[in-house]
Amino acid sequence: MSSAQELFGGGVAVITGAGAGIGAGLARYAARDLGMNVALADVDAAAIAALRAELEQHGVRVLDVVCDVRDAAAVERLAESTVAGLGPVRLLVNNAGVEQFGYLWDTPVAGWERLVAININGVFHGIKAFLPRMMAEPGQSWVWNLSSIGGVSASPLQAPYIMSKHAVLALTECLRQEVELAGHGQHVHVQAVLPGAVASNIFESAGAVDDGDVAAAEEHRAAMLQIKAQAMDPLDAARRFFDQAAEGEFYLLSQPFVADAMAGRADILTHRRAPRLPSGEFSVPAS
Repeated sequence: MSSAQELFGGGVAVITGAGAGIGAGLARYAARDLGMNVALADVDAAAIAALRAELEQHGVRVLDVVCDVRDAAAVERLAESTVAGLGPVRLLVNNAGVEQFGYLWDTPVAGWERLVAININGVFHGIKAFLPRMMAEPGQSWVWNLSSIGGVSASPLQAPYIMSKHAVLALTECLRQEVELAGHGQHVHVQAVLPGAVASNIFESAGAVDDGDVAAAEEHRAAMLQIKAQAMDPLDAARRFFDQAAEGEFYLLSQPFVADAMAGRADILTHRRAPRLPSGEFSVPAS
């Protein structure tokens, strides 16, 4: 069986949402440990400029491209500049994502639309811009779409985010079938990434509510920040994702408890049980 180094080493990776968290961890591991040339895409110009300077010290080529994945034309320009500057893409990581806390009926329309545009439309824009180019290349390539443990579970006060990650997972499962149906399954590998608790700034920057039960939304944010305190280092998660991808897995998991959540979801659907409030470390403090 091939190793991650054999499959990805020396290739080109493009990572959206690369300025922090999982995206930055993937970029660091790809460049530092695998010797990949990397295109860093994010709306935070300063963050990806600093990361570019860091990664270039490892002797790889790096582009930093300010790109809002909500804008299809901007993602198309990202594809054009990546291929022109670094060459054919071996790994596309549709990672950019945001959170939203609060009761669904309190969620601002602008917050809902922002999350859908980034978490769902952004993945579609990445596929639309990059996948035809990747299918046209003879070499092996990979598409990773970031779902989440939230893509196989349900949680109150995070409905927009949970919904979006279910959508990304379903999109990725369908895309895997479509790539195979179109005759590209032997050289274009579609995989779903399901992080559990991995350190990032997504909870701090999550959308809030303007009115309604503001306290419930902020208590949930505080609960998620407590989880972050024990979260996995993004570099460790990146290593696991790359290793599982090299082994040919479809679902790339950061931690074993993500598999437990998948099994729990399957059991709920099999027995047609109504969703119940979570307990334990993912429970919401009483208000």
